[in-house]
Amino acid sequence: MQVLTLTDSEVAVVRAPPALSPLDRAVRGYLEHLTVERGLAGNTLAAYRRDLDRYVCFLAARGVRSPADVIEQHVTGFLAAIRTGEDGRAVLTASSAARTVVAVRGLHKFLLLEGAVETDAAGEVRPPSTPKRLPKAITVAEVTRLLDAVAVPGTPSSLRDRAMLELLYGCGARISEAVGLDVDDVDLDAGLARLRGKGEKERIVPVGSFAVAALEAYRVRVRPALAGRGLGTPALFLNTRGGRLSRQSAWAVLQVGAERAGLAGRVSPHTLRHSFATHLLEGGADVRVVQELLGHASVTTTQIYTKVAPETLREVYAASHPRAVGPS
Repeated sequence: MQVLTLTDSEVAVVRAPPALSPLDRAVRGYLEHLTVERGLAGNTLAAYRRDLDRYVCFLAARGVRSPADVIEQHVTGFLAAIRTGEDGRAVLTASSAARTVVAVRGLHKFLLLEGAVETDAAGEVRPPSTPKRLPKAITVAEVTRLLDAVAVPGTPSSLRDRAMLELLYGCGARISEAVGLDVDDVDLDAGLARLRGKGEKERIVPVGSFAVAALEAYRVRVRPALAGRGLGTPALFLNTRGGRLSRQSAWAVLQVGAERAGLAGRVSPHTLRHSFATHLLEGGADVRVVQELLGHASVTTTQIYTKVAPETLREVYAASHPRAVGPS
């Protein structure tokens, strides 16, 4: 049997990783910018990375390897491909395709600002319109039923579960924000909580009296025993091993409570957050106040909730605007 021997230079060639194309390097630079300068959340960055990987593969299949060679027809062709699957990958819904186009537009705008290209090939490409879907909300009575359903007498964990759901509804917090809370993030005397939202952005929100009472009962009667089983984590909500409660476990608590309350299939991780916003607006709260409480970057994101209660908005308008009602 003949034994092949390689020179040092040949070994180096074999071991060398494949060279990145200029487009690959551009995408890497853009993602680093989003991470360091913009502080985007990990899930958002992962989605952008997947979207841009598909885009680079689409361009490479057409012989385009440099950002300078990309033209608008390439971008519109990519949009068509992700909506039809002609690039051999999954067909994207309008909302997913819109997110992908946002990632591509952001990449080309970044390259233009950095001086890497002379024109923005994606500047005139618009994402597909997405249908306006109303947020799912449950009534105040159904919220009460859900909260009561997790309060099982004689089970210490039910005090934790009740406190967590009271906080979700009382503050409009995301589940990830609630399980991310530390003990020092909640001031029960002042009725305030510090939530860390998307991109690690912090906001201070009020905590209602019902949530304060539930949190106080949990912290005094249950949390010390749970903490004794763990390694001293500062987390507010603990699992049975004394560690931080996971988002999946919090979701399971919500599902079990929904089944007991007769709300199975109607409650999602965002249901209490949606209900919080809807009920505030129905009570006459200003949309900009709700925007701040939810931690939305833009008021237009919050305005979708105003579609839920048009009668209330009409009543507030009729009672408040000087030209809403004609002379009698």
